[in-house]
Amino acid sequence: MPNRESAGWTPALSDYSQVFTEQNPWHSSGIVPPAWALPVERPLARVLWKRLKANQPRRFQLVLGPRRVGKTTSLYQTANRLIKEGVHPARIWWLRMDHPLLMNLELGSLVRSIVKGAKASLDDPIYLFIDELTYAKEWDKWLKTFYDEMWPVTIAGSSSSTAAIQHARTESGVGRWEEQYLAPYLFGEYLELFERPVRLNVGSDLKVTLEALASDRPPTLGLAELRRRFLLTGGFPELLILAKASNEDESSLLLDSQRTLRSDAVERAVYKDIPQAFGIDNPLLMERLLYTLAGQVGGVLSPSNICQSLANISVPTFDRYLSYLERAFLVFTLPNFSGSESARQARGKKLYFVDGAVRNAALQRGVAPLSNPEEMGLLTENLAASHLHALGQQAQVRLYHWRSHNAEVDLVFDQPDSPLAFEIASGPGHRRAGFRRFIERYPRFKGSCYVVAPEVHTMSARHADDGIGTIALDLFLLAVSAQAEAALGKNLAARQTRRTK
Repeated sequence: MPNRESAGWTPALSDYSQVFTEQNPWHSSGIVPPAWALPVERPLARVLWKRLKANQPRRFQLVLGPRRVGKTTSLYQTANRLIKEGVHPARIWWLRMDHPLLMNLELGSLVRSIVKGAKASLDDPIYLFIDELTYAKEWDKWLKTFYDEMWPVTIAGSSSSTAAIQHARTESGVGRWEEQYLAPYLFGEYLELFERPVRLNVGSDLKVTLEALASDRPPTLGLAELRRRFLLTGGFPELLILAKASNEDESSLLLDSQRTLRSDAVERAVYKDIPQAFGIDNPLLMERLLYTLAGQVGGVLSPSNICQSLANISVPTFDRYLSYLERAFLVFTLPNFSGSESARQARGKKLYFVDGAVRNAALQRGVAPLSNPEEMGLLTENLAASHLHALGQQAQVRLYHWRSHNAEVDLVFDQPDSPLAFEIASGPGHRRAGFRRFIERYPRFKGSCYVVAPEVHTMSARHADDGIGTIALDLFLLAVSAQAEAALGKNLAARQTRRTK
């Protein structure tokens, strides 16, 4: 059969109508297909529907996060929640803007036709979900138009890259949309998916939660095997669901994860998302940089050494490319903690992956992590760092590392009134000299430092003579997971309450 595009085929109105029907099956069935809106809701879906339905103050919502992290599923779950809460299915519309028939159309024309067909009004608006919003031409200008001209639409969109949003954020986004970060699954959410939920009492901040856990003397949870699988597979819902239903051994699951993430998370970001957003003409160099960075997880970066290893690229090019990888949600960096902001920026940064499984995919590690204790140690440290990073995104708290001469601390969670610092270790005998030096320099952290290790006895830092406590790795991951979910709900509720007073 000849290619319709090459033969000069022009889509007819019926073609677009078919796309609308396929993307909005609940208009006839009354429900979002269960395969699209998975029954175990992501934390974002549990609260986003409330923000959309109340919509006071009026704001559009943009969901940002890595590829394969479940942004589309979360939006489907949000649409499903709206239907369950009484919104008529005909008022909920879906546009997937990377669809071949839609991506080259003017967003305004598409939305205008939907508004007209649905007979929407300011008193009876439609809920419009725009998946991969940034594929639409001049999407930011159209969102500005929809907002400023009071179109009868409540919009939730998604994007896999802050790169495409960065400029639009300042030009069009201020006062018109809010951004919600969706991280890969955290440990608590993963256990819920695997029907092994662990409920924790969440305090006002992470420090309060950890102290309460230490006081309660929680039992050993017996989650080591599940944590190991989570560590190797990654927090990506499709992979986790496949792993849950699979009888494959660890090696097969690890290889399947790497194959999928290399294709969908690494290569699509490096060869499609980043070039499209920034116009770079050497994505191969970007991939080589990512490979080099993956081999230095948890270490302090030396831009000059990395530049030499990559055929003497310039340091400004390195800095620019690293920023692109961060904006594509592949990696994040931690400045060195200091009392001076300028000193933080001037000293070396540590790098971690948003999910350690993406690191394995970038390195094409194969089954090596299974039998290499050093690899597992790096992945465990990355797991702890990525959890705190996700919490920091929700709680608006910055995450650092600290290094001074030969003393260092892995992670510094600089919440102003309740700061915390963590060393990720293999056991309770981990050296504490770095912590002691850190506390000497920053006394406000005494009683707020923890050694995190598998199977250690949990002890409050506040009650320890040296101000350094211990917490079992699984409890730490669960506490951070629960705190992140609580911060998300509090954040959305606070925005609404603060602006409607």
